[in-house]
Amino acid sequence: MLRPVLSLALVFSFGALLTACSDPEPVTSSPRPALVTQPEPAAAQVQSYPGEVRARFEPELAFRIGGKVSKRLVDIGERVRKDQPLAELDAEDVRLQLEAARAQVAAAQANLTLAQAERDRYRTLLERQMISSSQYDNAENSYRSAAARLKQARAEFDVADNQATYSVLRAPQDGVIARRALEVGQVVSAGQTVLVLAADGEREVLISLPENSLGQLVVGQPVEVQLWSRPEERFAGSLRELSPAADPQSRTFAARVSFASPDKGVEIGQSARVFIHNPDQVALAVPLSAVSSEAEQSFVWVIDPQTSRVQRRPVRMGSYQHERVSILDGLAADDWVVAAGVHMLLEGQQVQPVDRDNRSIALGGE
Repeated sequence: MLRPVLSLALVFSFGALLTACSDPEPVTSSPRPALVTQPEPAAAQVQSYPGEVRARFEPELAFRIGGKVSKRLVDIGERVRKDQPLAELDAEDVRLQLEAARAQVAAAQANLTLAQAERDRYRTLLERQMISSSQYDNAENSYRSAAARLKQARAEFDVADNQATYSVLRAPQDGVIARRALEVGQVVSAGQTVLVLAADGEREVLISLPENSLGQLVVGQPVEVQLWSRPEERFAGSLRELSPAADPQSRTFAARVSFASPDKGVEIGQSARVFIHNPDQVALAVPLSAVSSEAEQSFVWVIDPQTSRVQRRPVRMGSYQHERVSILDGLAADDWVVAAGVHMLLEGQQVQPVDRDNRSIALGGE
């Protein structure tokens, strides 16, 4: 009885072993859904940069001599007139220098008077042949030397007199104090900037540009300016100046935008936004989520309409907007691009294109 049972167990074990060693049935995986979109023309998406209204001319004011600040007569935002006193230095040292120069002039004048009298006396003696010509020449040279010393002393006195007036810093023209860097009691050196004057006249907008936008802009390019306080209006302007060097901290390039026509309502310090069109460059724009980067090379995933497989496509990006980025090279307007989940895709992977409502899209136009 035991033998037939063992034989039957061996048969079942052998069958199970054969089943385990046979090839598994192939498992088919369905393509994963992928949100797709087509590039949109970026011509209507204007680049915009925030800025601040500034004066066209902003001279940096400084004392022509060094000293200790005794008076500060203006503050930031105060309107000043031409030749109005702005600050004063302690003039005690300058006054003493002026007195010393005046005393040197008096001494040189007395020395010249004495040398002139001596020369005249020697001339009379020479005419009477009571002295030699060399003695008279010495007296003549002494007179000329005294005259030159008096001229030098007067020049030094004029310099000291001018420096006495330099102790008062005056406004070179009408304007508004835009920046202040001095206080009473502060010791400043000659040429050190203590005030910045925003001169009356033309107004401009100062903006900062990223490095990747410099190649798209040229001096003289037309722009539009919108003031924060007047959002319903846009003023015509042009790009007047582009800085050749980047700011060492922000790594951006300063640019100045001038208004096409003056407007009395534009005041210094107002917030503004500059809109720049690129009519010569028709770019395409894709969502920011569609762009990836590897080894400093930006790329997007483009779907083959026939096979629904993704292919990596290198692109050259332009300016960034709020939710999109312009593509300058690498895409065509009829390409289909994966707009989400790009970090989970592999080269040649088959996907199921869907829209934002999760509806399937037939890329081939069937």
